[in-house]
Amino acid sequence: MTRFSEELRREADPIYRAIFDHPFVRGIADGTLRKEQLIHYVKQDFEYLNAYIRLYGIAISKCDSRDAMALFNEQISFILHSETHPHNNFCSVAGVSYEQLQGYPLAPSANHYVRHMLSVAHAGTLEDILAAMLPCPWTYTEIGAKLLAEVKPDRSHPFYDWMHFYGSFEGGITEKMRLLLDERAERLSPDRKKRLTEHFVASCRLEYMFWDMAYTLEEWPVSAAQTEGAGR
Repeated sequence: MTRFSEELRREADPIYRAIFDHPFVRGIADGTLRKEQLIHYVKQDFEYLNAYIRLYGIAISKCDSRDAMALFNEQISFILHSETHPHNNFCSVAGVSYEQLQGYPLAPSANHYVRHMLSVAHAGTLEDILAAMLPCPWTYTEIGAKLLAEVKPDRSHPFYDWMHFYGSFEGGITEKMRLLLDERAERLSPDRKKRLTEHFVASCRLEYMFWDMAYTLEEWPVSAAQTEGAGR
């Protein structure tokens, strides 16, 4: 029997391929990303991951087993203590400290992505949350593995640490979340599975938009400072 998560991956394959070919990802491969692109990415991903921690907390509140609770609790710790390493790799190449890039507002695409997942999490079940959250670790795992196989970086490559960090996730959180979703999806109706697919595909599209946001240095068209005197 085909796993439900395999069906999701197949449905989103064109988006995955577009992500693999995105110029930001290609810039990681060839080491040509500009300082301002790296900085914009880290500013946004720091806040995105703060939201992701909150999503894990909501997921815990909807778990019906301690094993599932433990899985999400472990991932909160992972973000807080381990996923700082790829950020620090980007910061080192950009010549800035990690602390300098914290506390910035979300750009439009990142804001959209966070709001999408939080909306799904608050209104939905654990299955909905898993479907919406899964594209993040899954796309990064595949990107890391593909870049390691293609580039075969040595330590002279500026993004050696980034590629090895994400390329070593095989069998990690992606597979654990897939197994949990597959197990719970077995008893769901076709309509519910269709809804989960919509969540998954939307998050995949927003993953692509996140990369594009970082590459194009996306900002809001009108800054907060420009709106302070509006309407007076």
